[in-house]
Amino acid sequence: MDPETALELVKHGVTLLLLDVPQYTLVAVDTQMFSVGPAFKGIKMIPPGVHFVYYSSSSRDGKEFSSIIGFFIDAGPSEVIVRKWDQQEERLIKLSEEEEERYSQAVKNLEFDRQLGPYNLSHYEDWKQLSNFITKSVIERLEPIGGEITVECENEIVRNATKMPMEDALGKQLKVGNSATSVGKSQRKGCYYTSIPHVVKCKGISGQELTSLNLDKTQLLETLLAKDYGGSEDLLLGELQFAFVAFLMGQSLEAFLQWKSLVSLLFGCTEAPFRTRTHLFTKFIKVIYNQLKYGLQKDHMGETGSALLDDSWISADSFLHHLCKSTAGCQN
Repeated sequence: MDPETALELVKHGVTLLLLDVPQYTLVAVDTQMFSVGPAFKGIKMIPPGVHFVYYSSSSRDGKEFSSIIGFFIDAGPSEVIVRKWDQQEERLIKLSEEEEERYSQAVKNLEFDRQLGPYNLSHYEDWKQLSNFITKSVIERLEPIGGEITVECENEIVRNATKMPMEDALGKQLKVGNSATSVGKSQRKGCYYTSIPHVVKCKGISGQELTSLNLDKTQLLETLLAKDYGGSEDLLLGELQFAFVAFLMGQSLEAFLQWKSLVSLLFGCTEAPFRTRTHLFTKFIKVIYNQLKYGLQKDHMGETGSALLDDSWISADSFLHHLCKSTAGCQN
């Protein structure tokens, strides 16, 4: 890239300034992960828009890492986002408005330019395919109080829901409830996901009608779209993408359970894909295709530090396999 183009991207792109982050900490934006060195102060040339920032603190020798903490941002052109490392809490915190303004001006004066790692634009397309329905309104609607998404806050949320072997295995892999730091953080609430009933219950109808409602989730989908999403199909797809990103990159088990519930709901519809919601399902198939395509590519797992998706996700015992097998047109 020629210097003039690079300078324009620096000036008009988003900058993430991270102060006092300890060496060996893993810091990531979207699909790109950085290992903090002695001169690292953040990331520059980030395209304006929605992004997911996440990090994992390290032991002194860089061999052990804590649970990931992540948060979504929606940043405009030339915006500077400043966070500082709190050594006692081992996490990034916001600064006062006055301090943030001072550091933002220093960034715009290129005072930190040599200490900022560039966002790799060649990987931006992958991120857009994973997040094109995530908007500022989606983030504000779903993010937890304080904005931080971490499995350390999910002990109570997940404990009762973790029943199937896949969820149990994920819980162990993500060390739910095993970290010494979970005591203080577990009091904080997780994300504000939409409640998706697993079984449709309706008074005043016959057993045959109730069975029909549970075999075809179209009516449940219509009810949720009207009641919880204000009729917006894109808002539902935004939540699906939000949950997947929070799960795959933020290693949130709560997010996995929500993603699974939404996928199960959509795959459980028989009437909607072919008659009432064809456009929604055309978009949904593209969304889940891009999610699985990205998540199952092992080289991408290396970039994000995640190995949560493996061949077991498409094995005969996986919930995805059972969903596809029972869906019209998806049988082998």
